Amino acid sequence: MSLHFEQPGFAFSVQTTYFHYSLFTIHYFCSMIKFEKFTLDNGLRVLVHEDKSTPMAVVNVMYDVGARDEDPGKTGFAHLFEHLMFGGSINIPSYDEPLQVAGGENNAYTTNDLTNYYCQLPAENVETAFWLESDRMLSLAFSKKSLEVQRKVVSEEFKEHYINKPYGDVWHKLREVVYTSHPYRWMTIGKELKHVEDATLEDVKSFFHKHYTPSNAILVVAGNVELAQVKELAEKWFGPIPAGEKYRRNIPQEPPQTAPRFLEVKADVPLDALYKCWHIYPRVDDRYYTADLMADVLSGGGSSRLYQSLVKEQKLFSNIECYHMGSIDAGIMVIEGKLVKGIDIKLADEAVKKELQLLQEQGITTNELQKVKNKTESAMAFEDMSVMNRAQSLANYELLGDADLINSELGKYQAVTAADILEQSKIIFSENNCTTMYYRALN
Repeated sequence: MSLHFEQPGFAFSVQTTYFHYSLFTIHYFCSMIKFEKFTLDNGLRVLVHEDKSTPMAVVNVMYDVGARDEDPGKTGFAHLFEHLMFGGSINIPSYDEPLQVAGGENNAYTTNDLTNYYCQLPAENVETAFWLESDRMLSLAFSKKSLEVQRKVVSEEFKEHYINKPYGDVWHKLREVVYTSHPYRWMTIGKELKHVEDATLEDVKSFFHKHYTPSNAILVVAGNVELAQVKELAEKWFGPIPAGEKYRRNIPQEPPQTAPRFLEVKADVPLDALYKCWHIYPRVDDRYYTADLMADVLSGGGSSRLYQSLVKEQKLFSNIECYHMGSIDAGIMVIEGKLVKGIDIKLADEAVKKELQLLQEQGITTNELQKVKNKTESAMAFEDMSVMNRAQSLANYELLGDADLINSELGKYQAVTAADILEQSKIIFSENNCTTMYYRALN
């Protein structure tokens, strides 16, 4: 799976020996992830995954709010709340201290689609997590001091990673060209630093009451817990919280791109860089799985097409990768690469086009397809080893509309054929669907 996340920024790949059937068999038939689901009267969806092999418990609260839900004139609020939510609630001035006393640890992340808070602690202390999470959902402490502190933290993060860092402004510039209507046209950190700097107490209160409610949240409890215990604790700590008004999303959808788009940037960076983007499908569209596997064919490690041809053989790029954003709404496929010093960026661009044309004309071999399927199987099996990952996956799939996708999604990858990839390569990598950016070094 070739996913790319901007906030937080990380990437990983899993190298594995390829076994044609064993990983699929182990994951799909022996590691079915069992869970139970119930819904409180206030709309909070609760999923329980019991795993008696661990002494730990994970409490994961996912809110159905991300950067796509922001006002275009007040962006960066979802990410700002990721920080504000750790600033204490009315009844619990410090979130971290009680959790640490209970032997726990926590973290959070925000994307364009969602906000997720998670903690892990010894199972016998799991009620501490219920107490902490429910209190900040019910009564987050808002103060001018807290807002000012977190606003400064976010502002420094914005400057450090997106203004002062080489290539840091790439996606600020590129998204605004790739997207013309959808709010994916700004990053999770926000469109402009000024939006967070100008945020008022009333702005953040309004955003909180609109989105951080039981009816807009999913609670997953996993590990050494029992269903009856979780039901009791969920009713005790979350049941009394008012449901709030259910948030109804009304996002302008991105129209089809009908002509190529181009921009050129010059900056003080060490090497020229090439970025090419194509619109793909929403996360729950079956064609998403074809696009995901196709990205791995092009850039799934040292034996992939782009690396073999453009890095090893032609020596045009020092590195090159293909990935997609994994977004819930229709996202983008990206090829990005840093050029070898002295290489003409137009020549490099043409070389990428030739590789895509080869894919469109000849398709892929059965062996190539099996290799990327096996890689996906091994990655999914590896993720399932962690109770934390299982909890987060259940929340993600429930947000997509069906938590049981955690057990059936691998079958969707297995159903992809070489003919599907050939067909989608012609559709996705159409010149009229492409946005290209030349990011040139000043010297």
